[in-house]
Amino acid sequence: MKSEGETEKHVNLGTRDSSIETIRDPSRVLVVGKSPVNRVVVSKIVERSGLRPISEPPEMAAKTLRTLVPGAIVLDGGPDNKDCDNLMPGIETLRRASGKSLPPVILLSTKNGTPESLGLSNVIDAVVAKPITPERLQPVIDRLISR
Repeated sequence: MKSEGETEKHVNLGTRDSSIETIRDPSRVLVVGKSPVNRVVVSKIVERSGLRPISEPPEMAAKTLRTLVPGAIVLDGGPDNKDCDNLMPGIETLRRASGKSLPPVILLSTKNGTPESLGLSNVIDAVVAKPITPERLQPVIDRLISR
């Protein structure tokens, strides 16, 4: 409950569905993966870039994307790059609505290559090969967020 004089803070409210409010927050990075340990590692790297991570398993991330448009999304593809495939249609819809391929999407992969060479979804902007280190991931986050 709000006390007298307090107001709710909303960041750039928009709507995709008449019944759901969507908040656009470029300072947030959605970190998605089945491994809690990998999500913690990636979240720490995101924080080093001065951004605020939201760490979630793929099932919860789909719900989050209905109400929040983050500044970027980092997906842990798992052993076969398919752990987050169920999120691709929702991300594609967000990017179409933005008209600018936003938010940018980074895939953490067991394979080295480009999204095209690995046959990945067209919503993937960059691939970072595992093991994930700050030296590998942080420059990619910084580059994609600032574009």
